[in-house]
This record gives sequence, C-alpha cells and structure tokens, in this order.
Amino acid sequence: MSHVYLVMIGGGLGAVGRYLLGVWIKKNTKQRLIPTAMLIVNILGSLGLGLFFQFMYAEIPYGAYEIKSYLFFGIGFFGAFTTFSTFSVETATLMQKKKWGPLFLYIFLSIAGSIFMFLLGFTLFQ
Repeated sequence: MSHVYLVMIGGGLGAVGRYLLGVWIKKNTKQRLIPTAMLIVNILGSLGLGLFFQFMYAEIPYGAYEIKSYLFFGIGFFGAFTTFSTFSVETATLMQKKKWGPLFLYIFLSIAGSIFMFLLGFTLFQ
C-alpha cells in the first residue's frame, strides 16, 4: 500500500505544479494561436522525466513498478504534471473552431516536442 501513497503524493505535487505553472504562463504571456501553457508544461515535463531517468537509472527502466523513486517521480509527479487529457481537449477545441493550421502545429509541437525534449533530457548528461 505504501506504493500507492508514493504515487498519490507525487501525483498531487505534479498536478499542483502543472496548475501553478499553467496559470503563471497564461498570466505572463499573450494569447497565441495555439494553447501555449499546456504545450510548455508538457514539453518541460518530458524534459524533466528524461533527466530523471538519466540521473536515477542511466536507462529507461521498463517494469520499474517496485522502485520507489520511479513511483513517486516517474508515475506520480511527472505523470500528473504532464497532461494528455488537456492536450486532447485543446486539440478538440481547435478542431471545433476549424483552426486547421494551429491544430496541426499544436499536435506536431506537442508530440514531437515532448519526445524530443524527453530524449534531450535523457541523453544530455550521458
């Protein structure tokens, strides 16, 4: 049961971090064609997860559900900090508004940017 608490506490901190950073970004930047707050949060979260994997394990730990640091940071914090559900809502909103250029730009930057930043974080200090 202690594993559940690690994920819960890490997830709570990650969700609060996502919310606070998102609010700060929205408050301090002007409205853009694409939803920049969650784009930045997801990209930063991917970078952070890559850095975490590199510093803690020097590899991507498949099946690490018994490792406490992975449960707290990998699943809990970064799992809640990044958000595929908000990405989905913002993508659907752009579709409803028929903003095709911003839609495809947002999808590309979110997916490719997150993967790139994870790989950058993971390989940066090898």
